[in-house]
Parts: sequence; C-alpha cells; structure tokens
Amino acid sequence: MIVFLACVLGLLCGSFTNVLISRIPKGQEWVRTPSHCPRCSAPLAWYDNIPVVSWLWLRRRCRHCKAPISAQYPLVELTVAVLFGLVAWQFGLTFLAAALVYLAIVSVALAVIDLEHMRLPDALTLRSYPVLLVLVAAHSLVTDDWWLLLRALIGAVALGAFYFVFWFVYPKGMGFGDVKCAVLLGFAMAAVGWGALAVGAFAGPLIGGIAGVAVMIRTGKSRGVKIPYGPWLIAGAWIGIVVGPAIADRYLALVTGA
Repeated sequence: MIVFLACVLGLLCGSFTNVLISRIPKGQEWVRTPSHCPRCSAPLAWYDNIPVVSWLWLRRRCRHCKAPISAQYPLVELTVAVLFGLVAWQFGLTFLAAALVYLAIVSVALAVIDLEHMRLPDALTLRSYPVLLVLVAAHSLVTDDWWLLLRALIGAVALGAFYFVFWFVYPKGMGFGDVKCAVLLGFAMAAVGWGALAVGAFAGPLIGGIAGVAVMIRTGKSRGVKIPYGPWLIAGAWIGIVVGPAIADRYLALVTGA
C-alpha cells in the first residue's frame, strides 16, 4: 500500500516536475502562476491536469488551441512515479526516503532540461544542497546514525572533486554544472551507502560513454559532437541508489569467495 501511494504521489509530483522543466530555463515564476498551455497561454482546468490520464483523454492536444502536447509530459510523470515507488519500497517512510523522493523530482527535471538546453540550472542544483542536507541530518538524528551524514558529506566532496578535476583539466569536455550536479548526487548516493556511490559513480561515465558512441555513429562524426552529460550522470546515480548496494555486495562476495 505504501508503494502504491508513493507511485500516486509520484504522478502528482511528476506533473509539478513538468512545470519546473518548462519554466525554469525561461526564468519564469513556477510557484504561484497557474498551469497554462505553453502555446496559447489558456489556463488549464483541474481535469485537464490529471497526470497521464488528461494527456490520453485530450488525445495529446490542447483543449483550446489544439496544439500537440509532447509525450514528454506523461513520460516525466511516469518516471517520477516509478522512482517514488522504488524509494518507498526500499527505504519506507523515513527522512532518507524523503530526501530521495525530493532528489527524484529535481534530478528528472535536471536531466530533461540538460537534454533540451544543454545546461543544469543552479536554481535546481544549488538550492537542493540545503534541502538534502537537512533531510539526511534529520534521518541521522532520528536513527542516531551520524556516520550516515558524515558518509554523505564525504561522498559529495569525493564525487564533486573527481568531476572538478576533470572539468579543470578539460573544460571543453564538461560544463561546471555537471560538477555541481555531481556534488548533489554524490551526497545522495553515499547517504544510501558506499556500494551505491561506487556503482553509481561507475555507471554514469559508462552510460555516458555508450550514449556518446551512439551519437557519433548516428551522426557519422567522430569529433565535435556535443551531448549533455547530466542525464547519464543522473541515470548512473539512480542505478547506484536502487541496485548499487546489491551489486557491490555480489561483487565483493565473488572477489573474496565469501
């Protein structure tokens, strides 16, 4: 039941994530302004704003101007819902789970914005630092596990430092927004555990490399191809959070023969 309710909440928060994706890159206000069609600016009634359902019911078009509604909207809502469900399934009703569902909203928004605009806005990355810090600190306070908070801080510094060095040595290959995003993701992964951090840190570059090769093959170019790195860094982090500890334990068992 908790997982189901988390998925429903994730759908609703996925709708809010779409608002962030649409408005933050344009510098628009995203808290008080009611939902509206980005083409004709007509306000959306509540029944036109039901996650996934309204998109299907309206046959993928605005009720007012009939402009097509991108499939990105339901895909974002479903992605956030799945992440909410996975977090609830693994971490239950805890402050750590609250930190991770917050990360789900922010990270999905960052990934899509980076794909569309090739940037990771500080309005999402930097503002998320204190939120995650407070939630993870609350989890440590409730569980009396202060090592978890310290581990998260170490993870943030370690992953952030790794990408900072890469950016400093080869700034053309990566934006500084990726460095700031790595700090955020390193904090979250290390809060889950060292296994999550190790697997997530490895998975990000691996997925990014595969994506880069795929783009080169598709475009027929071996140089000068630019792709956003944030989405793959984020995808790797979620692999680490969800299955990283299990993968790390399996690997250590194979290595040690235990």
